[in-house]
Amino acid sequence: MAQVELHIELLDFSQNALSIIYAACRQCYSASFAGQIFAEGLKDLVKQEEFVRQVVSSGHKSPLEHVKFTFAIEGVSRALTHQLVRHRIASYSQQSQRYVKESDFDYIIPPSIEADEEMKKEYVNTMREIQKSYNCLLKAFENKGKKGESANQDARFVLPQASETKIVVTMNCRELEHFFQERCCARAQWEIRRLAEEMLKICKQKLPAVFNNSGAKCVAFGYCPEGVKFTCKKYPLKK
Repeated sequence: MAQVELHIELLDFSQNALSIIYAACRQCYSASFAGQIFAEGLKDLVKQEEFVRQVVSSGHKSPLEHVKFTFAIEGVSRALTHQLVRHRIASYSQQSQRYVKESDFDYIIPPSIEADEEMKKEYVNTMREIQKSYNCLLKAFENKGKKGESANQDARFVLPQASETKIVVTMNCRELEHFFQERCCARAQWEIRRLAEEMLKICKQKLPAVFNNSGAKCVAFGYCPEGVKFTCKKYPLKK
């Protein structure tokens, strides 16, 4: 049982991503076959990159849906994944608290609590007490002849949103752009904003033609759309 940190690995992303986006977009305006456009495009990746940049900046985003990224994520809380799965155009495979016993669960500490000695002490003690209760429930179920998932599935009800979880996430580029717009915003909850910022770094490195100007909505718009009450003042409000 311990505090853990965020860790992300890119498991996979579409091969020939630029060429796929290029061929998909050109198909919309060409009598040629996309297979031929794809093969010819592979000969000039510099031309493709410039074309894709123009496509993204023009707002023609549907071709981006043909390219996807798959991330392995650990060191995040259940509170984060409850928010993450609201992004519905994606695929998720999350560690189960029913099939994985949490007899020594790890947890996430918010920075605001980490920075205060007394609050952190209270927080850590609470995690320990929850762990004791969880383990007592498992023992009680065992005495009744219930083990494994039949016991875990009910004992997990006492586990906190702070408990650490692991998840595999796959999103296409268009949904990733939307995810970054919403979750890189200063108004987003700190943990999912941190996740989004780290995922964006990976995407920018692997596919800069698509993601170089991605981020919070204000980055793309050049102004803050959140209104006077919520603006962080990084960008001016829309007049």
